[in-house]
This record gives sequence, structure tokens and C-alpha cells, in this order.
Amino acid sequence: MTATDTIKDTVTAHDVVLFMKGTKTMPQCGFSSRVAGVLNFMGVDFTDVNVLADEDMRQGIKDYSDWPTIPQLYVKGEFVGGCDIITEMTLSGELDALFEKEGVAFDKAAAEKIRDANA
Repeated sequence: MTATDTIKDTVTAHDVVLFMKGTKTMPQCGFSSRVAGVLNFMGVDFTDVNVLADEDMRQGIKDYSDWPTIPQLYVKGEFVGGCDIITEMTLSGELDALFEKEGVAFDKAAAEKIRDANA
């Protein structure tokens, strides 16, 4: 099975997937930590894929999304974005709207706290 096959299987089998450096409990870069932190704080049930554990996966996810950086967030099989995009979407409320539209459970009050803290 190629990295592309594994990625496709992973993003279709799970509602929310974060390809990141490290894990959701032990991120290994600031950008991955920020996105995992937002998802954890908002109570989103997500699958983490540590690209540092597999060089084929690390390059494969960049090829799969045609996006050069990690982390990468997928919701219902669709690429949403990296750290800057997820940060902007969180602060604008777009991430809440996406989760609501896709039926992904999250803590709306926690999302509001993030926005209040960054206002």
C-alpha cells in the first residue's frame, strides 16, 4: 500500500484528521501544537497522524494535498488547511460553521473563549 492509499483510507475513515509533527498529546512543532491545541480545547474528536514517524507519509501528505507544509487538517475527507488557515478560521468562526455543517461535535463555548482571548 502506498502512502497515498494510506492517506486516502485515513481521511475517508475518520471525520477529522490532523497530519502533524508529533502526536495530539505530544506535538513536536509549534504549528502542529497550535492546531492540535485548538482541536483539543474545542473538544473535537480527531485522529492524529505523526508524519515524523514515516518519511513516505511526510512527503506523501504534501503531494496528496498539493500543500507544502504540515500540519494539515482534513474534515470529512476534504483538505481544510494548515496552521495559519485553521487559526484564521477559528478566530472568524468559519471553523465552527464547517464543523456544524459537517456534523462534527465540538464545544461552542470553548470556541468562543478562543475568540474572546484573541479579540
